[in-house]
Amino acid sequence: MMLSILNDISVNRMLIAGLAAWFLAQFLKVPIDWMVNRRFIWTLWFSPGGMPSSHSALMTGTTTAIGLYTGFNTATFALAFAITMVVIYDAAGVRRQAGLHAQKLNLLINELLSGHPISEQRLKEVLGHTPREVVGGISLGIIVPVFIWAIWH
Repeated sequence: MMLSILNDISVNRMLIAGLAAWFLAQFLKVPIDWMVNRRFIWTLWFSPGGMPSSHSALMTGTTTAIGLYTGFNTATFALAFAITMVVIYDAAGVRRQAGLHAQKLNLLINELLSGHPISEQRLKEVLGHTPREVVGGISLGIIVPVFIWAIWH
């Protein structure tokens, strides 16, 4: 039973396309940051923020693949599209604002409490995405499954 489930997952082209878009987005964060800022930050491979948005790439890639393999007029595609819109909105809106709040709080802590024995743990500032990062993730999320679909068809 478990082997059958793992086999089904391993040949699910829609899942593979989404995960490939996500992995490529995560992988590209380090070289893109190096090209823009001339610095190597290896932790970007595991970061929720940065260019391109891996959240947008994963969801757009999966949704695009669902459309390509099952049709763009199916209930499954409609549901995937709606969930993708929620994730993208969250990545660019709510989580972006949370990151900006963390940035301001860190600045406040540094200015007001420097030298005091209060916790110096910094809040994570790179949580959300700029519109440009989201567009980068969406673009990657469309290109990867179309490429995979073209190869497998």
